[in-house]
Amino acid sequence: MKEGIEVKLTFFENEPLDVELPTTVDLKITKADSAVRGDTATGVTKRVTVETGAIVNTPSFVVKGDVIRVDTRTGEYVTRVQD
Repeated sequence: MKEGIEVKLTFFENEPLDVELPTTVDLKITKADSAVRGDTATGVTKRVTVETGAIVNTPSFVVKGDVIRVDTRTGEYVTRVQD
């Protein structure tokens, strides 16, 4: 979770029943490892750490300081976000 993100809460008789997160969230990369050779059919990927502390597999071209879009349902990289 990132501070300031809007979520939808469903209540029943003052008890929370469900939390609905946005489908994607934009997160800044705080640490980027070196690229690791992967299957040539899928390209080269590397692991990065984002501002929430989550670790995400990304294409090799992303670097520390980039903002990426992550799918909140799967935790997977979606795209790099342009400033």
